[in-house]
Amino acid sequence: MKLIITVLVTAVALGASTYFVDGIDVTEDTWAAKAGTLVIVALLFGIVNAIVKPIVKTVGCGIYVLTLGLFGLVVNAVLFMLVGWLAGQFGLGFRVDGFWAGFWGAIVVWVVSLVLHLAIPEGSNDNDRD
Repeated sequence: MKLIITVLVTAVALGASTYFVDGIDVTEDTWAAKAGTLVIVALLFGIVNAIVKPIVKTVGCGIYVLTLGLFGLVVNAVLFMLVGWLAGQFGLGFRVDGFWAGFWGAIVVWVVSLVLHLAIPEGSNDNDRD
């Protein structure tokens, strides 16, 4: 259930990035197609962040330290652009036009995801009952 909530929160955050950032678009015609595309892109976003991001952070560890972590913003922008490119390769109607769209899109996704995760209660664990 937690994975489903995380994917849905990410899909909503990606939808917010298409609304707030010029250069990030979902090119589908209907709302249902747009929602489906955002859910699939959210899954793709999670896979990229789970596989590619740790590798980049490990390889670029010195740059992270040297820039006091600000290089992470650049990495997030490039990974956001990578998700847009991969979505295009899979025939999904999600497009990211350039570095600055990816930069601001990554920030919007982070902020919206943070707010939604704080607003949605995690629920009680069934094993904690007495």
